[in-house]
Amino acid sequence: MPIPVILDTDIGLDVDDVWALAYLLQCPELEVKLITTCTGDTTYRAALVAKMLEVAGRTDIPIGIGLAGEASLKTHSEWLGDYQLADYPGLVHADGISAIADTILTSEEAVTLIAIGPLTNVAAALDHAPAIVENAKFVGMHGSLRVGYVGLAKAMREFNVVQDAPACQKVFAASWSKTITPLDTCGMAALKDDQYKQVAASKSRLTQAVLQNHHNWFKAALDWPVMVDLVKSMNPEEQSSILYDCVAVYLAFSEEGVGMEDLHVLVTDDGKTLIDEQGHLVRCATHWLDDKAFYQNLCARLS
Repeated sequence: MPIPVILDTDIGLDVDDVWALAYLLQCPELEVKLITTCTGDTTYRAALVAKMLEVAGRTDIPIGIGLAGEASLKTHSEWLGDYQLADYPGLVHADGISAIADTILTSEEAVTLIAIGPLTNVAAALDHAPAIVENAKFVGMHGSLRVGYVGLAKAMREFNVVQDAPACQKVFAASWSKTITPLDTCGMAALKDDQYKQVAASKSRLTQAVLQNHHNWFKAALDWPVMVDLVKSMNPEEQSSILYDCVAVYLAFSEEGVGMEDLHVLVTDDGKTLIDEQGHLVRCATHWLDDKAFYQNLCARLS
């Protein structure tokens, strides 16, 4: 039986969310019950999800609009074009927080909540309906424990945590099963060389939509100061961007090839994620035993 899942995403800034959404939709192990959007202009983000779902022929999946926040770059506007959320023929929940809670509480099986953005929505859902912890598991792309961005051998403050550290503290403190891929495992994940070429050659409409976003993002990200140097170091014709969020999707159904540790993780007020006995127990993907299984699975599903 497929695992019922909810995806909470800040799609529309870094392109890895687009890759992760497409990957999720091609995983038969997972049954997508709801997709919600978090951070910034959540209606814009929901429109991106809606257009992707239309391309995939999956308008059966409901979309929930999450809590809005401060404005950020809209790096996928070129692909979105004049598409509006109102164009989506499927169900759209204006209150994404209630949609998360209702989906979990009414499910006959435990729901895996895959969070690949800041945890504002998830924390709000816990406040709205604390009982969701009894019928849900949490899988997230959050933190940095021993390895930072671009493989640097030191922990760093990671974007999804820094954007809403209090929300991350609340989610990690909740009494549900918690699994994360920190930068230690996802911070260098990318499709390259023959595997990238295999995906790029796919005739799938969904994969081609991903690649259109991929190329557009490489141009738009040049206006994102923190990303300029990294973007300039990559060739979009030969590799993907860093696919942080795809590792979280993978962990929702498999730990093959992943080195897992059960660690107490303390989230500081300024967004650090520290291995500390004062923290809460989290199952952490801290290293790769063999990343071939992940890349083979990702490549096969997208091509």
